[in-house]
Amino acid sequence: MRDGIEEDAPEPPEKTYRPRLIYPFEAAPETGSGQAIEVAPGVLWLRQPLGGSLGFINVWAIADGEGWAVVDTGLQTKETSQAWRAAFAGALGGRPVTRVICTHLHPDHVGLAGWIARKFDVRLWMTRLEYFQCRMLVADTGREAPEDGVRFFHAAGWDDDAIENYKARFGGFGKAIYQMPDSYRRLSDGETFRIGDHDWRVVTGQGHSPDHACLWCPDLDVLISGDQVLPRISSNVSVHPTEPDADPLTDWITSLAKVKAAVPDTVLVLPAHNDPFRGLHARIDHLIGGHERGLGRLEGKLSEPKRAVDVFGALFARPIGPDLLGMATGEALAHLNCLIGRGLATRETDGDGVNWYRAAG
Repeated sequence: MRDGIEEDAPEPPEKTYRPRLIYPFEAAPETGSGQAIEVAPGVLWLRQPLGGSLGFINVWAIADGEGWAVVDTGLQTKETSQAWRAAFAGALGGRPVTRVICTHLHPDHVGLAGWIARKFDVRLWMTRLEYFQCRMLVADTGREAPEDGVRFFHAAGWDDDAIENYKARFGGFGKAIYQMPDSYRRLSDGETFRIGDHDWRVVTGQGHSPDHACLWCPDLDVLISGDQVLPRISSNVSVHPTEPDADPLTDWITSLAKVKAAVPDTVLVLPAHNDPFRGLHARIDHLIGGHERGLGRLEGKLSEPKRAVDVFGALFARPIGPDLLGMATGEALAHLNCLIGRGLATRETDGDGVNWYRAAG
């Protein structure tokens, strides 16, 4: 159960080789200005404002007949809706939106999908799991924190103050999302559909979210990667109270390998955060390698039993305070569950309901 924008995982403690990616654009569109940069024929790059360390989200407009297909939307905020109004009149030239496509359910991607879809009376396009899980999480808005969630974080080693903070913050997910459309058009892995003059293929991935959709256009040699592949930060991969035994890190690593196999290295990658880049395969290799190194460090820390909150130092370079505790706990559990799935760690629950992890063997 998450509450707002995802926080991206910190870099590992040691310095490691980073691939030399190519960033072909010297300048970026001004955040919230309504202006855009054409990154490929008929594909516009816009930036919408976000709070916090990320600062902005990249969104995309693709020429679609007499209008524009919009990919991702930003949060439901006054600033973002004003930025879209500026874009409708500015970069989009007064032409209508023909459809709204969302890569996945997180509020910075889907927050204004319902507003834009209703404004132009068009369909929302998402994968099935993303659409329905988003509707489920929005329905939690205003609820009290469930006992399952309290037990989950207690088992991870949270103290009473952290649990009370979780209770106080629970149910905030839907506050950043305009009312979702009551119907949608499902995106499916491997399908090809046409936007304007070009075909786009759906390549899905799991781990960061249930069924994240990337969009690949072979004609334009462009991949809209959402949060599946980011050039400078690593997307959060977490276990949540709704599925405490999940292994999203294995899903994530498998999905990255799938994208590498499906999409050529020549593509211009259009990510949700940071700048467009070339070097997809090298970046995927680096992301997978970073998690594998983290798993190795973590296994080395488990010679003595540890709780989830005891292993942050093996995975994160920065100190973990209250603002990052939820993200860090989810990410730590993702790595611990992955080690368990590989037969490299075991978990035992003590009489107080706290889980302890130890290296196997």
